[in-house]
Amino acid sequence: MKKALACLAAALSLAASALGADTLAQPLPVRRVVMVHGIFQNEWRCFGHLRRELEARGVECICPSLKPADARDGLPALAEQLKNAVEAKWKPNEKFVLIGFSMGGLIGRHYLQEMGGASRCDGIFTVATPHYGTKMAWMWYGEGAHQMRPGSEFLAQLGATEDKLGSIPAVTYRTCSDLMIVPSRNCNWARAENVTVSCPIHALMSCNPAVRNDILNRLATPAVLGARPKRNDDGPTLQTQRVRQTVSRSKKS
Repeated sequence: MKKALACLAAALSLAASALGADTLAQPLPVRRVVMVHGIFQNEWRCFGHLRRELEARGVECICPSLKPADARDGLPALAEQLKNAVEAKWKPNEKFVLIGFSMGGLIGRHYLQEMGGASRCDGIFTVATPHYGTKMAWMWYGEGAHQMRPGSEFLAQLGATEDKLGSIPAVTYRTCSDLMIVPSRNCNWARAENVTVSCPIHALMSCNPAVRNDILNRLATPAVLGARPKRNDDGPTLQTQRVRQTVSRSKKS
């Protein structure tokens, strides 16, 4: 009950507009999707359901396995691998939508903001990503964990360069029950539309039916280009109202 009330209070406190990003008032045309997995994961352990659903709708997806998966060498090293995978797969003029889970959202942002990826990105979705860090990162080793701590130099740099994303629309998803992103509100991102869903644990967010349905409903895939995609039959719609948040970076750092 307390968690439900906390989610409701957070939703009611959100402002009516986002900073910098265009909203997805209409489905976003998409032919290619880059998926970025989280810590300890690989190509086959993240976004399985969503990837199959997108591919069934004619979308070409890649989800490179980034190594080391524990990010001990830092997030920029993984972002370099991501960039190489994208460039090996598609031509420079072939654009994509990026979807990142947890740490993968930060890796994706570094690629877009610091490595020129923004010039070919049409939209960003992050799922349970600690945009303003997580206190749980103090419990882990390695450079990547250090970079995910609240107030880290890495996160400060991402905040300083997010204007490079221009007006690329962005949507984030979080659950109030997240025990990996602490506090869970750090999954919200000032320039994005922030959506709160009901999900019992962090690890299930990338396959959560409400998250998957919402992403699919926001994309005009080749199979239904020009028309809004239908909802999945295997999952509920969002259980909470879509909200957008205007926040001060200083409060999040």
